[in-house]
Amino acid sequence: MPHAPTAALERRHDAVRSALASRSLDALIVTSLSNIAYLTNFAGSSAVAVVTLDHLYFITDFRYVTAVTDERSGAAACPGLDLVVVDSTYDAALLGVLTRETGRVGFEAAHLTVSRHGWLAASLGTAAARELVPTEGLIERLRVVKDGYELATMREAGRRISGVARELLADVSAGRTELEVALAIDARIRRAGFSRTAFETIVASGPNAALPHARPGERRLAEGDLVVLDFGGVYDSYCVDLTRTVSIGPASPRARDLHAAVLEAQTRAIRAVAPAASRFAIDAAARDLLTVRGFGEAFGHGTGHGLGLEVHEDPRLTRRRAEVDASDEALRPGMVFTIEPGVYLPGWGGIRIEDDVVVTEQGAELITDAGRELLEA
Repeated sequence: MPHAPTAALERRHDAVRSALASRSLDALIVTSLSNIAYLTNFAGSSAVAVVTLDHLYFITDFRYVTAVTDERSGAAACPGLDLVVVDSTYDAALLGVLTRETGRVGFEAAHLTVSRHGWLAASLGTAAARELVPTEGLIERLRVVKDGYELATMREAGRRISGVARELLADVSAGRTELEVALAIDARIRRAGFSRTAFETIVASGPNAALPHARPGERRLAEGDLVVLDFGGVYDSYCVDLTRTVSIGPASPRARDLHAAVLEAQTRAIRAVAPAASRFAIDAAARDLLTVRGFGEAFGHGTGHGLGLEVHEDPRLTRRRAEVDASDEALRPGMVFTIEPGVYLPGWGGIRIEDDVVVTEQGAELITDAGRELLEA
C-alpha cells in the first residue's frame, strides 16, 4: 500500500485546493480510488473523499475503519482527515457530508455514474446555496508530475522489474505454452516484491506476436518463433511496465533487421525526451524512423503512455490528430512514461521493445535497465 509522507500529502491537498479556488469551487467529491489513494494513502476497495477549502472528509465502511484509524499517526499520516463511517449506504453518508457544505461542489465526471449524480442532485434539492459542477481530470493533472516520494518508489520498481526481465530466458523455451510462460513470469514478479501484476501478462508467440495486446493461450512456442513478452508490476501502489522480444532458437536475418529498426526507433524517441518537448514530437521520433524503414503502417499504436498509480495515465505519446488534439502540453521534469515502439506483421509476427523513463532537467532517465538486445532462447 502507498505510504507517501505526511508532508507530500499536505502539498497534494494544497494543490487540489488551489485548483478548486481557480475554478470557483468550494468542494470536490472524489470517487476515483486512484485519486483517493493519491490524497490519503488509502489502498482499500471502497471509499469516497470530499475535499473542501478547509476539510478532507473521508467516507468508508467498517471494513477499513481500523486500518484508517491506525494510520492516522506517524510519518505517513494523512493530515486533516475527517473520518466519516458509513452507517447505511455510501450515498447517504456522502449526502450527510454535502449538507454541511454550501456553494459550488465539483464532482469527477469520469468517475460518477449518471444514476448516482441524478440521485445526489435530487436529494440535495434545488437550493441556490449548493450546485453540483462537473470537473474533468482535476486531480489527474496534478498526478502527471511525480513528487520525490513517487519517483523514488518508481525507480525502485523499475530496478525490480528489470531484474525480472534479466531472468526471462529461464522461462521461455520451445514446447512450453504461452500460458505456462505467463504464469512463470507472474511468479517472478511476485517474488521480486511486487504486490501484484500491473495487468495481464502478455506472451504472444509466432503469428500471435502481430497482435499488440494478445492474451496468452495454449499455443506452444516453436523453433523460429518470435515471442513478445509484455509484463509489469505494482510496487507500493505504483506501476511499471516493460516489454522484450525473444527468438526461439537463432533469430532469422529478417527478425534481426526488424528488431534493429525498432531498437533504433526507441533510442531516437528516448533521445528526444527533454523538458518542454512535445509529446507528439517524441512519438514522431520513433514513427518517422520506422516509416523511413518501410514499417510505418506496421506501427499502429502510440509510442508511450504515462505510469503511476495506474498503468495507463497521462501523458499519452501519440501521433497528433488534428480533429482531437487541439493543444499540446509540454513535457515537464517528473513525468514518467513508457517508450514502446513496435512492428506488427499479420501472419508473421511482431517485435516490441518497451522501457520506462522519467523526464529530468537533462532529458530522459531510464528507470528500467535490462538489456534491449534481441534475446535468443
